[in-house]
Amino acid sequence: MILVYTHKITPRVRYAFSHIFTRILNIPVSFTSSVEVFIAHTSLKLSYTKQPLGKELHIRCQELLFEQGLSDVEVQVHDWEETKCFFNTNDKSCIPFDMFAATFYLLSRYEEYLPHVKDAYGRFTPEESLAFKNDFLQQPVVDIWAYKFKKLLQKQYPDFKFPNRAYNVQPVIDVPSAFSYRAKGMLRTFGGLLKDLVSLKLGQFYTRIMVLLQLKHDPDDTFKYIINRQKNYKKKFFFFFLVGDYSTFDKGINAQKKAFISLVKQVADYSKVGLKLSYFALENKGLLKKEKTRLESIVNTSVEASRQSFSKLNLPVSYRHLIALEILEDYTMGYVNQSGFRAGTCTPFLFYDLDFEIQTPLKIVPYCVLDYTLLKYQSLLDKKEALQRAINAVKEVDGSFVFVFHNYTFSNLARWNGFKELFNMILDSAYEA
Repeated sequence: MILVYTHKITPRVRYAFSHIFTRILNIPVSFTSSVEVFIAHTSLKLSYTKQPLGKELHIRCQELLFEQGLSDVEVQVHDWEETKCFFNTNDKSCIPFDMFAATFYLLSRYEEYLPHVKDAYGRFTPEESLAFKNDFLQQPVVDIWAYKFKKLLQKQYPDFKFPNRAYNVQPVIDVPSAFSYRAKGMLRTFGGLLKDLVSLKLGQFYTRIMVLLQLKHDPDDTFKYIINRQKNYKKKFFFFFLVGDYSTFDKGINAQKKAFISLVKQVADYSKVGLKLSYFALENKGLLKKEKTRLESIVNTSVEASRQSFSKLNLPVSYRHLIALEILEDYTMGYVNQSGFRAGTCTPFLFYDLDFEIQTPLKIVPYCVLDYTLLKYQSLLDKKEALQRAINAVKEVDGSFVFVFHNYTFSNLARWNGFKELFNMILDSAYEA
């Protein structure tokens, strides 16, 4: 256990220190405001206040972890060896910045509460983020800081046996529509055929007819391939199925169709299943509850994980609705058009509600790569190199490499050529660690 001395023990202090020590370094952490208790402690300890008490490891604190609500926080990013840092301190600190205040700033998504320009879907864009603007989006900086601090602890306490953690991979399969042509209903099928003819997409028209006549396989029905890969992989994949009603934004399969129900049940036999929220359920708790109940009636068990449609988050409302409906995990923390670490970490963390100043039970599982982000690379070699850089960044801190592919990513469409190989490359990295 590490004992932390600070003049005021706040929820923010507990939150930031717990992520660094408990979740990343696997070291239990305790807090005290008693000088006597701190001095008497003979194992790992750290003072987090304005001045050191003695010769212990000390980090000069900023005010962020002792404030409430939002304020006009000035952030100036500086280089620190091979990475970046902010909230600089003085020469009495064992490191040149307040890594706990910086960790809280990134994990709480403080910047997403501040005024910013949103994209067409109302999303916070990577270009608005501190990480993108200062060129550290591709680094899990919080984990890097934690590992650097671990080296200081090892030097100060050479007899202490530090626990280790292992690199792991979590595949996420997003399913906005299980089939491209099957089980779409009479009206949608006829409309699709007509649209193909009018737009002279004769190849697509032919494929649609052949699929409907059961003479050809539906291009989006790639689940047999994915399940076969699951059978050879120890960790369970996580599938997120859309069960919301048809709308302008959501064009999935009717959740009452036998083919869809059968598919979801089959997938649930081998992998974990979660809820992909429809676009209109993002800010409508009643609709979210309806969709959650709908999926639970198919899998006959409680649904405890979610992914937001279009990777859209409206903080804190989106997460509050999940908590209210007892959804325990969310897999939306990432960007659609940029790989990297939106919250600065490759370690799952708990959502901190800045309005109520509490740590909630909702676990946020940040993803590093979405299949769409790899499309900007022209060649398969470039895609592999970009992917390998992301894998290496997570491996260096023994973190969790979470990535999101869609069911149609494994189809034979030209734009997804090579993505099966990329998928296998990520899975194989777990065995190479």
